[in-house]
Amino acid sequence: MACTTILVGKNATYNGSTMISRNDDNGTGRFDIKKFTVVMPDQQPRLYRSVLSHVEIPLPNDPMRYTSVPNIDVEAKQRGLWAASGINAANVAMTATETITTNPRVLAADPMVEYVPASEGKPEKAGGIGEEDIVVLVLPYIHSAREGVKRLGSLLEEYGTYENNGIAFSDHDEVWYLETVGGHHWIARRLPDDCYSVIANEFSIDFFDLEDAATTQKNFMASPDLKDFIEENHLDLSTDGTFNARLAFGSHTDSDHVYNTPRVWYGQRYFNPSSFVASADDLEKGPASDKLAWCLKPENKITVEDIKYVLSATYQGTPYSVFTSSPKAGLYRPIGINRTIFASIAELRNDVPAEISAVEWISFGSNVYNTIIPVYTNINTVPAYLSNTTATVNTNNFYWCSRLIGALADPHHDQEIVFIERYQQAVDSQARAIMLNGERSFKPGESAVNFCDAQNQKICDMVQKETDTLLNQVLFTASMLMRNGYARADN
Repeated sequence: MACTTILVGKNATYNGSTMISRNDDNGTGRFDIKKFTVVMPDQQPRLYRSVLSHVEIPLPNDPMRYTSVPNIDVEAKQRGLWAASGINAANVAMTATETITTNPRVLAADPMVEYVPASEGKPEKAGGIGEEDIVVLVLPYIHSAREGVKRLGSLLEEYGTYENNGIAFSDHDEVWYLETVGGHHWIARRLPDDCYSVIANEFSIDFFDLEDAATTQKNFMASPDLKDFIEENHLDLSTDGTFNARLAFGSHTDSDHVYNTPRVWYGQRYFNPSSFVASADDLEKGPASDKLAWCLKPENKITVEDIKYVLSATYQGTPYSVFTSSPKAGLYRPIGINRTIFASIAELRNDVPAEISAVEWISFGSNVYNTIIPVYTNINTVPAYLSNTTATVNTNNFYWCSRLIGALADPHHDQEIVFIERYQQAVDSQARAIMLNGERSFKPGESAVNFCDAQNQKICDMVQKETDTLLNQVLFTASMLMRNGYARADN
């Protein structure tokens, strides 16, 4: 999957929450069909079997309720569940995964654990775990972001993986980011509370404290044998005495400089505008830089709307925007690409009662043309508009409406974008009003689950009305701009 991740610490956000977010982007030539759902403990398997790698993993008997954004059932049977993102009953969030890069030195030392089908009388050989599996294997069983890192790390050590991935965890206090290293190794770094991180399909953690990871684990964690693994395979390329994990474990290719690093550059340019210029071409701060920091302190507090803006970005305001006539237009892979299938922002707030504090903002389809909506996660049910996604096009669900709006609007971007922006503003403001008004009247002792279920239904009813109105407008405009039109005063 070709995704973009944004992490924000609690002292860098507008309301003191932690936030982890990700665009889930499909590979070329495929659009997964997604729904938003809640998984109750009795629906969680006790023996998990991967569809892609056939690995079987026994699971604990005490899972928690959690939300997820899986493939719909018909696709899950063919390719697996791909639960993707969620928040559990302990208010711990997870997003998995950000596909990342590595290098031949790492793969030679610790190869991927690939699935080998049965052949010539030999039984099949199960592969490791991957993006298909990770949320289901981890999220129902963890009570903190740190626990998430440790549980996933132990699974990677035991079963291995067949792909390179980055996984984010958050709770009310901490944000952690884990990256796989080869088939069985991994590292994880805690995001400083006053920082953010933009990550785009490459190994991203730079400075890594091996001593802390091996002792107190205050801000770093890793495979127990990581230091020996590095030394035995001569992976440390630093010359200044500090260990740079990106140099050791990541890639340094020409394709990184058009597909990956420009997205990090644009995100950092947005959050730290004083430090970047629109057309920077230097190796230190330009779109092709290999030296962009894993995390930075933002110039201003970061909001949900800021994150959505960056996750929707097409390099607007620069010569690289896909919607300009600049010779450099389309040079770099956009963040808000057509292949985004959903985006989520897990917001764990610290200014409201804990039982109503966890909100997962959800959108479907291309972020340039969609809207993102808040969904409380302390719930027993999910509104049908989010959960009943059909296998074929149907305007009675948020997924297909969002996909249709994007496809209809994109060919006529200049004419349609004004309606899109009005829609996004209307939905965002009305959804926040529903949240504020409801939370002001929430009383101690009131059923939080009933409250959250009711709030979600109010929000979805509003969103469905606004989305239907936009779809009508976008369809009308696109119809009037069809190439076979002919104007005549015939009314």
